[in-house]
Amino acid sequence: MFSEKKEKKITAEPGSAQNRINEGTNLKGDITSTGFFRIDGTVEGNVKTPSKVVLGKTGVIIGTLSCENADIEGRFEGNLQVSGTLSLKSTAVIDGDVIVGKLAVETGATMNASCVMHSGTFKSNSEKDQTHLDNTKPHPYDRQQRVKKITSQPETE
Repeated sequence: MFSEKKEKKITAEPGSAQNRINEGTNLKGDITSTGFFRIDGTVEGNVKTPSKVVLGKTGVIIGTLSCENADIEGRFEGNLQVSGTLSLKSTAVIDGDVIVGKLAVETGATMNASCVMHSGTFKSNSEKDQTHLDNTKPHPYDRQQRVKKITSQPETE
């Protein structure tokens, strides 16, 4: 009756625990957590969490950041994937590729990146290719298509 061992289920839900990388700390490698991150040091590698990431004024990430929400005050270089809201503070410097659900930018922030906005979910490459193919079909009100049609018709007198 009491000897049954119950297995603990491991889930990837956002946790309430806070992970902090303080100023003066340099990490090289990949970090995965279910909790909130505050980074004031330097991380060279990939950071992945289903929660929020705050990159402080002295914080630097060089690599990939994948999270739900992010507030950036420091420097980021690489691929940034935020399914929710990305908030760039006035001291933020972003270089690389950004995929985001929502974007908020304060005056003074620097963003040298290609940016793609999605509605909370990221598409796979095959879905992106299909969307691109769907967008290449001629639109019935496209002026260029009408001009081509008119000029290609032989004149009748």
